[in-house]
Amino acid sequence: MPPVRHLVRAKDLADTSYAEPLDVADLARAARLSPAHFSREFRLAFGESPHQYLLTRRLERAAALLRTTDWSVTRVCHSVGLTSLGSFSTSFRRMFGMAPSAYRAAHPPAADLARVPPCVLRAYGRPQVRTFREDRPPADS
Repeated sequence: MPPVRHLVRAKDLADTSYAEPLDVADLARAARLSPAHFSREFRLAFGESPHQYLLTRRLERAAALLRTTDWSVTRVCHSVGLTSLGSFSTSFRRMFGMAPSAYRAAHPPAADLARVPPCVLRAYGRPQVRTFREDRPPADS
């Protein structure tokens, strides 16, 4: 198998298991390379260090959670596999240009902005249980 294939395996591990406590040694193990050689090869193949790639995946997922949930910033930080709230906030600010709480405020939930046509509201807003007598099946006499 070409070495690039091993690097893709490590990249896939970072993409799928970003919330786990992964480090460069874990990714190198997945690629079956030494950590130093893995870091050099990864940077040559993908243009960034394995640590930076993993951090980017985590911050992208954190941004999605901030936009779609009402979780606290601390909970978001821990759910994406980061342990230090201060480091998370600093890295988030570098990547997105604002603090996590400001990012959440700047991106209100889509449900607040969605416009649902009145016909859909009427169709799905009707009660499903009817209380009219004519809606009941006839009694077997």
